[in-house]
Amino acid sequence: MNTSKPQDKTQDPRLTALGHLLKIIDRLRAEDGCPWDKEQTFQSMTGPILEEAHEVIEALEHKGSAEIQEEVGDLMMNLFLVARIAEDEGSFDMEGVGRGICQKLIRRHPHVFGKEKAKTGQEALLRWEKVKQEERAAKSTRGPKGTPIPSVLDGVPANLPALLRAFRVGNKAARVGFEWPDLQGPIAKCREEITEFEAELQKEETDRERLEHELGDILFSVVNLARHVNIDPEAALRRTITRFSKRFRFIEAKLGPKLSQASSEEMESLWEEAKREE
Repeated sequence: MNTSKPQDKTQDPRLTALGHLLKIIDRLRAEDGCPWDKEQTFQSMTGPILEEAHEVIEALEHKGSAEIQEEVGDLMMNLFLVARIAEDEGSFDMEGVGRGICQKLIRRHPHVFGKEKAKTGQEALLRWEKVKQEERAAKSTRGPKGTPIPSVLDGVPANLPALLRAFRVGNKAARVGFEWPDLQGPIAKCREEITEFEAELQKEETDRERLEHELGDILFSVVNLARHVNIDPEAALRRTITRFSKRFRFIEAKLGPKLSQASSEEMESLWEEAKREE
């Protein structure tokens, strides 16, 4: 007689796979598990998570679905490991992570799970930001004296890459109306900042700190221009770096050992040739 339990045909295969991953992480962190996994802490996991996140981005931009799937899995494994470390320390666990993010997503999508409406992505973002501001205001009323006043810029991590952080900060400010009415505004601002940078360079005694200040203003203005035309500056710059690297490698291959002795005219000619071959 078959005494095994009948298979639940209603079980979502995604939940089955994620449950299996959780059990593998538990096994790796067990007393007789993997020494490396057992040694990890919150602090030690920052590097692996950052590396895996960048590998996901590279796969999204340059690779096929199989590679993207693999990299997403690698990142997910590291995040699950962080939750297991927290569980071992008694601070939180994966159940709390799942429950918390589900509650947040439902709360911040009143146009999906409530009675509000959003016809465009921009309207949805505005509702998301409104709920976040309400959450921060509620938290601040419970905080100690001296708690900073809630800002629309809260939530942008200070250790983000500067280009991405500038994009996120500009986006958040724009959502509450701190924005140029048309494209001419950010274009004019870029020109203005370049003019100020040139003026600083022309001084008899250049103030290095002031020069850095003006260059930073140029970069921030360019990020705002990118945001205004709905282009991700981080992705745009990565693609430019990839194109530059490809063209420069072409020059290296053509010149070989003579690279360092080549004239600027030779290099420029080969650069144009590399562009034509693209």
